[in-house]
Amino acid sequence: MRITEVTAYPVWVGRRNQCLVKVATDEGIVGWGEAGLSGRELAVEGMVRHFREFLVGKDPLRRGALWQEMYRSQYFEGGRVITAAISAIDIALYDIAGKAAGLPVYELLGGAQRERVPCFTSVGGATAEAVAVRITELTALGWSAFRIPVINSTSPEDEGLFEPRESITLTASLALAVREAVGLAPTLGIDYHHRLSVAETASFCARIGPATIDFLEEPIRDETPDAYAALRAMTSVPFAIGEEMSSKWQIAPYLERGLTNFCRLDICNIGGFTEAMKVAGWAETHYIDLMPHNPLGPVCTAASIHLAAATPNFAWLEVALSGSNTLGHADDDLFPVRPRLDGATFPLPTASGLGVEVNEELVMEQAFRFWEAPRYHRRDGSLTNW
Repeated sequence: MRITEVTAYPVWVGRRNQCLVKVATDEGIVGWGEAGLSGRELAVEGMVRHFREFLVGKDPLRRGALWQEMYRSQYFEGGRVITAAISAIDIALYDIAGKAAGLPVYELLGGAQRERVPCFTSVGGATAEAVAVRITELTALGWSAFRIPVINSTSPEDEGLFEPRESITLTASLALAVREAVGLAPTLGIDYHHRLSVAETASFCARIGPATIDFLEEPIRDETPDAYAALRAMTSVPFAIGEEMSSKWQIAPYLERGLTNFCRLDICNIGGFTEAMKVAGWAETHYIDLMPHNPLGPVCTAASIHLAAATPNFAWLEVALSGSNTLGHADDDLFPVRPRLDGATFPLPTASGLGVEVNEELVMEQAFRFWEAPRYHRRDGSLTNW
């Protein structure tokens, strides 16, 4: 079997673009992958075109060797554009391998470690009462892990305003009230989306105390592990870090130095199955569970489900129940076969490959649109992180 074509489809789905990648073979087996560099899909498409030039004619089953060739085929190795493209192609190659063998992808990764994949979801609400009511409703449906909202500022009319000190006070009050309302049983987390400094994060953790939330996600940016080490010394609140990381080398200090308690790797950025399984094994040696980042579409979700199925050290998979974050999950025409929730879990796929079917004709009709992530600003007019 040989690769005959590698094609990237940056297409508008829902409220932003997805970057789907198709790998075709001379035996008629097609694999699909997805890249996770949201907002920069054209850069990923360009990288896929570079890779296509030497991938055509290669054996798609030599996944590890092809990963190495893609990663090491330029002097400037690594970086998010390169690894996002590699991720999508690697996922597609595993889809091909599973279909060729007549097996779900997780069987190629060592077999199933579990029968269902548990999930967590984000819960919105402008008040603690509204958030607590929604958690209670979902708990009755079998959900047990939730991410509660961050309140950005005291000026809700300005959606782009983010004042850290205002936010940590308001969000701490909300978190304390929600925990009191729902009790100790639900798992609660907060995602600060790397908007805080070390000092601001420490102040936030002091306000909520050690038992209010079960994880604090990405409170600061991940470029400097020593900054997280300093923060780790200031609080005992568990951290969930990793969604921004694009290689095992980047994530290494966070595992080796105990700077995260949950590994938020994104299979569509970290390097696909080939890298994700290495990171999962590494995390296992440090008693760190995976909690994969899953903000994209059904291909990303399916790949994450197979990773979760084959990984012993796994906590929850992120999933959006409704709203704009679904990015095509509810589109039966675009993805006629895709993972579907059963309560608060995904059943393991039984079809060969990823278990996703993509309507390529419809994909080609979905024109790319330029999209930018929100720009957040302070009251003084300075720009801050989204």
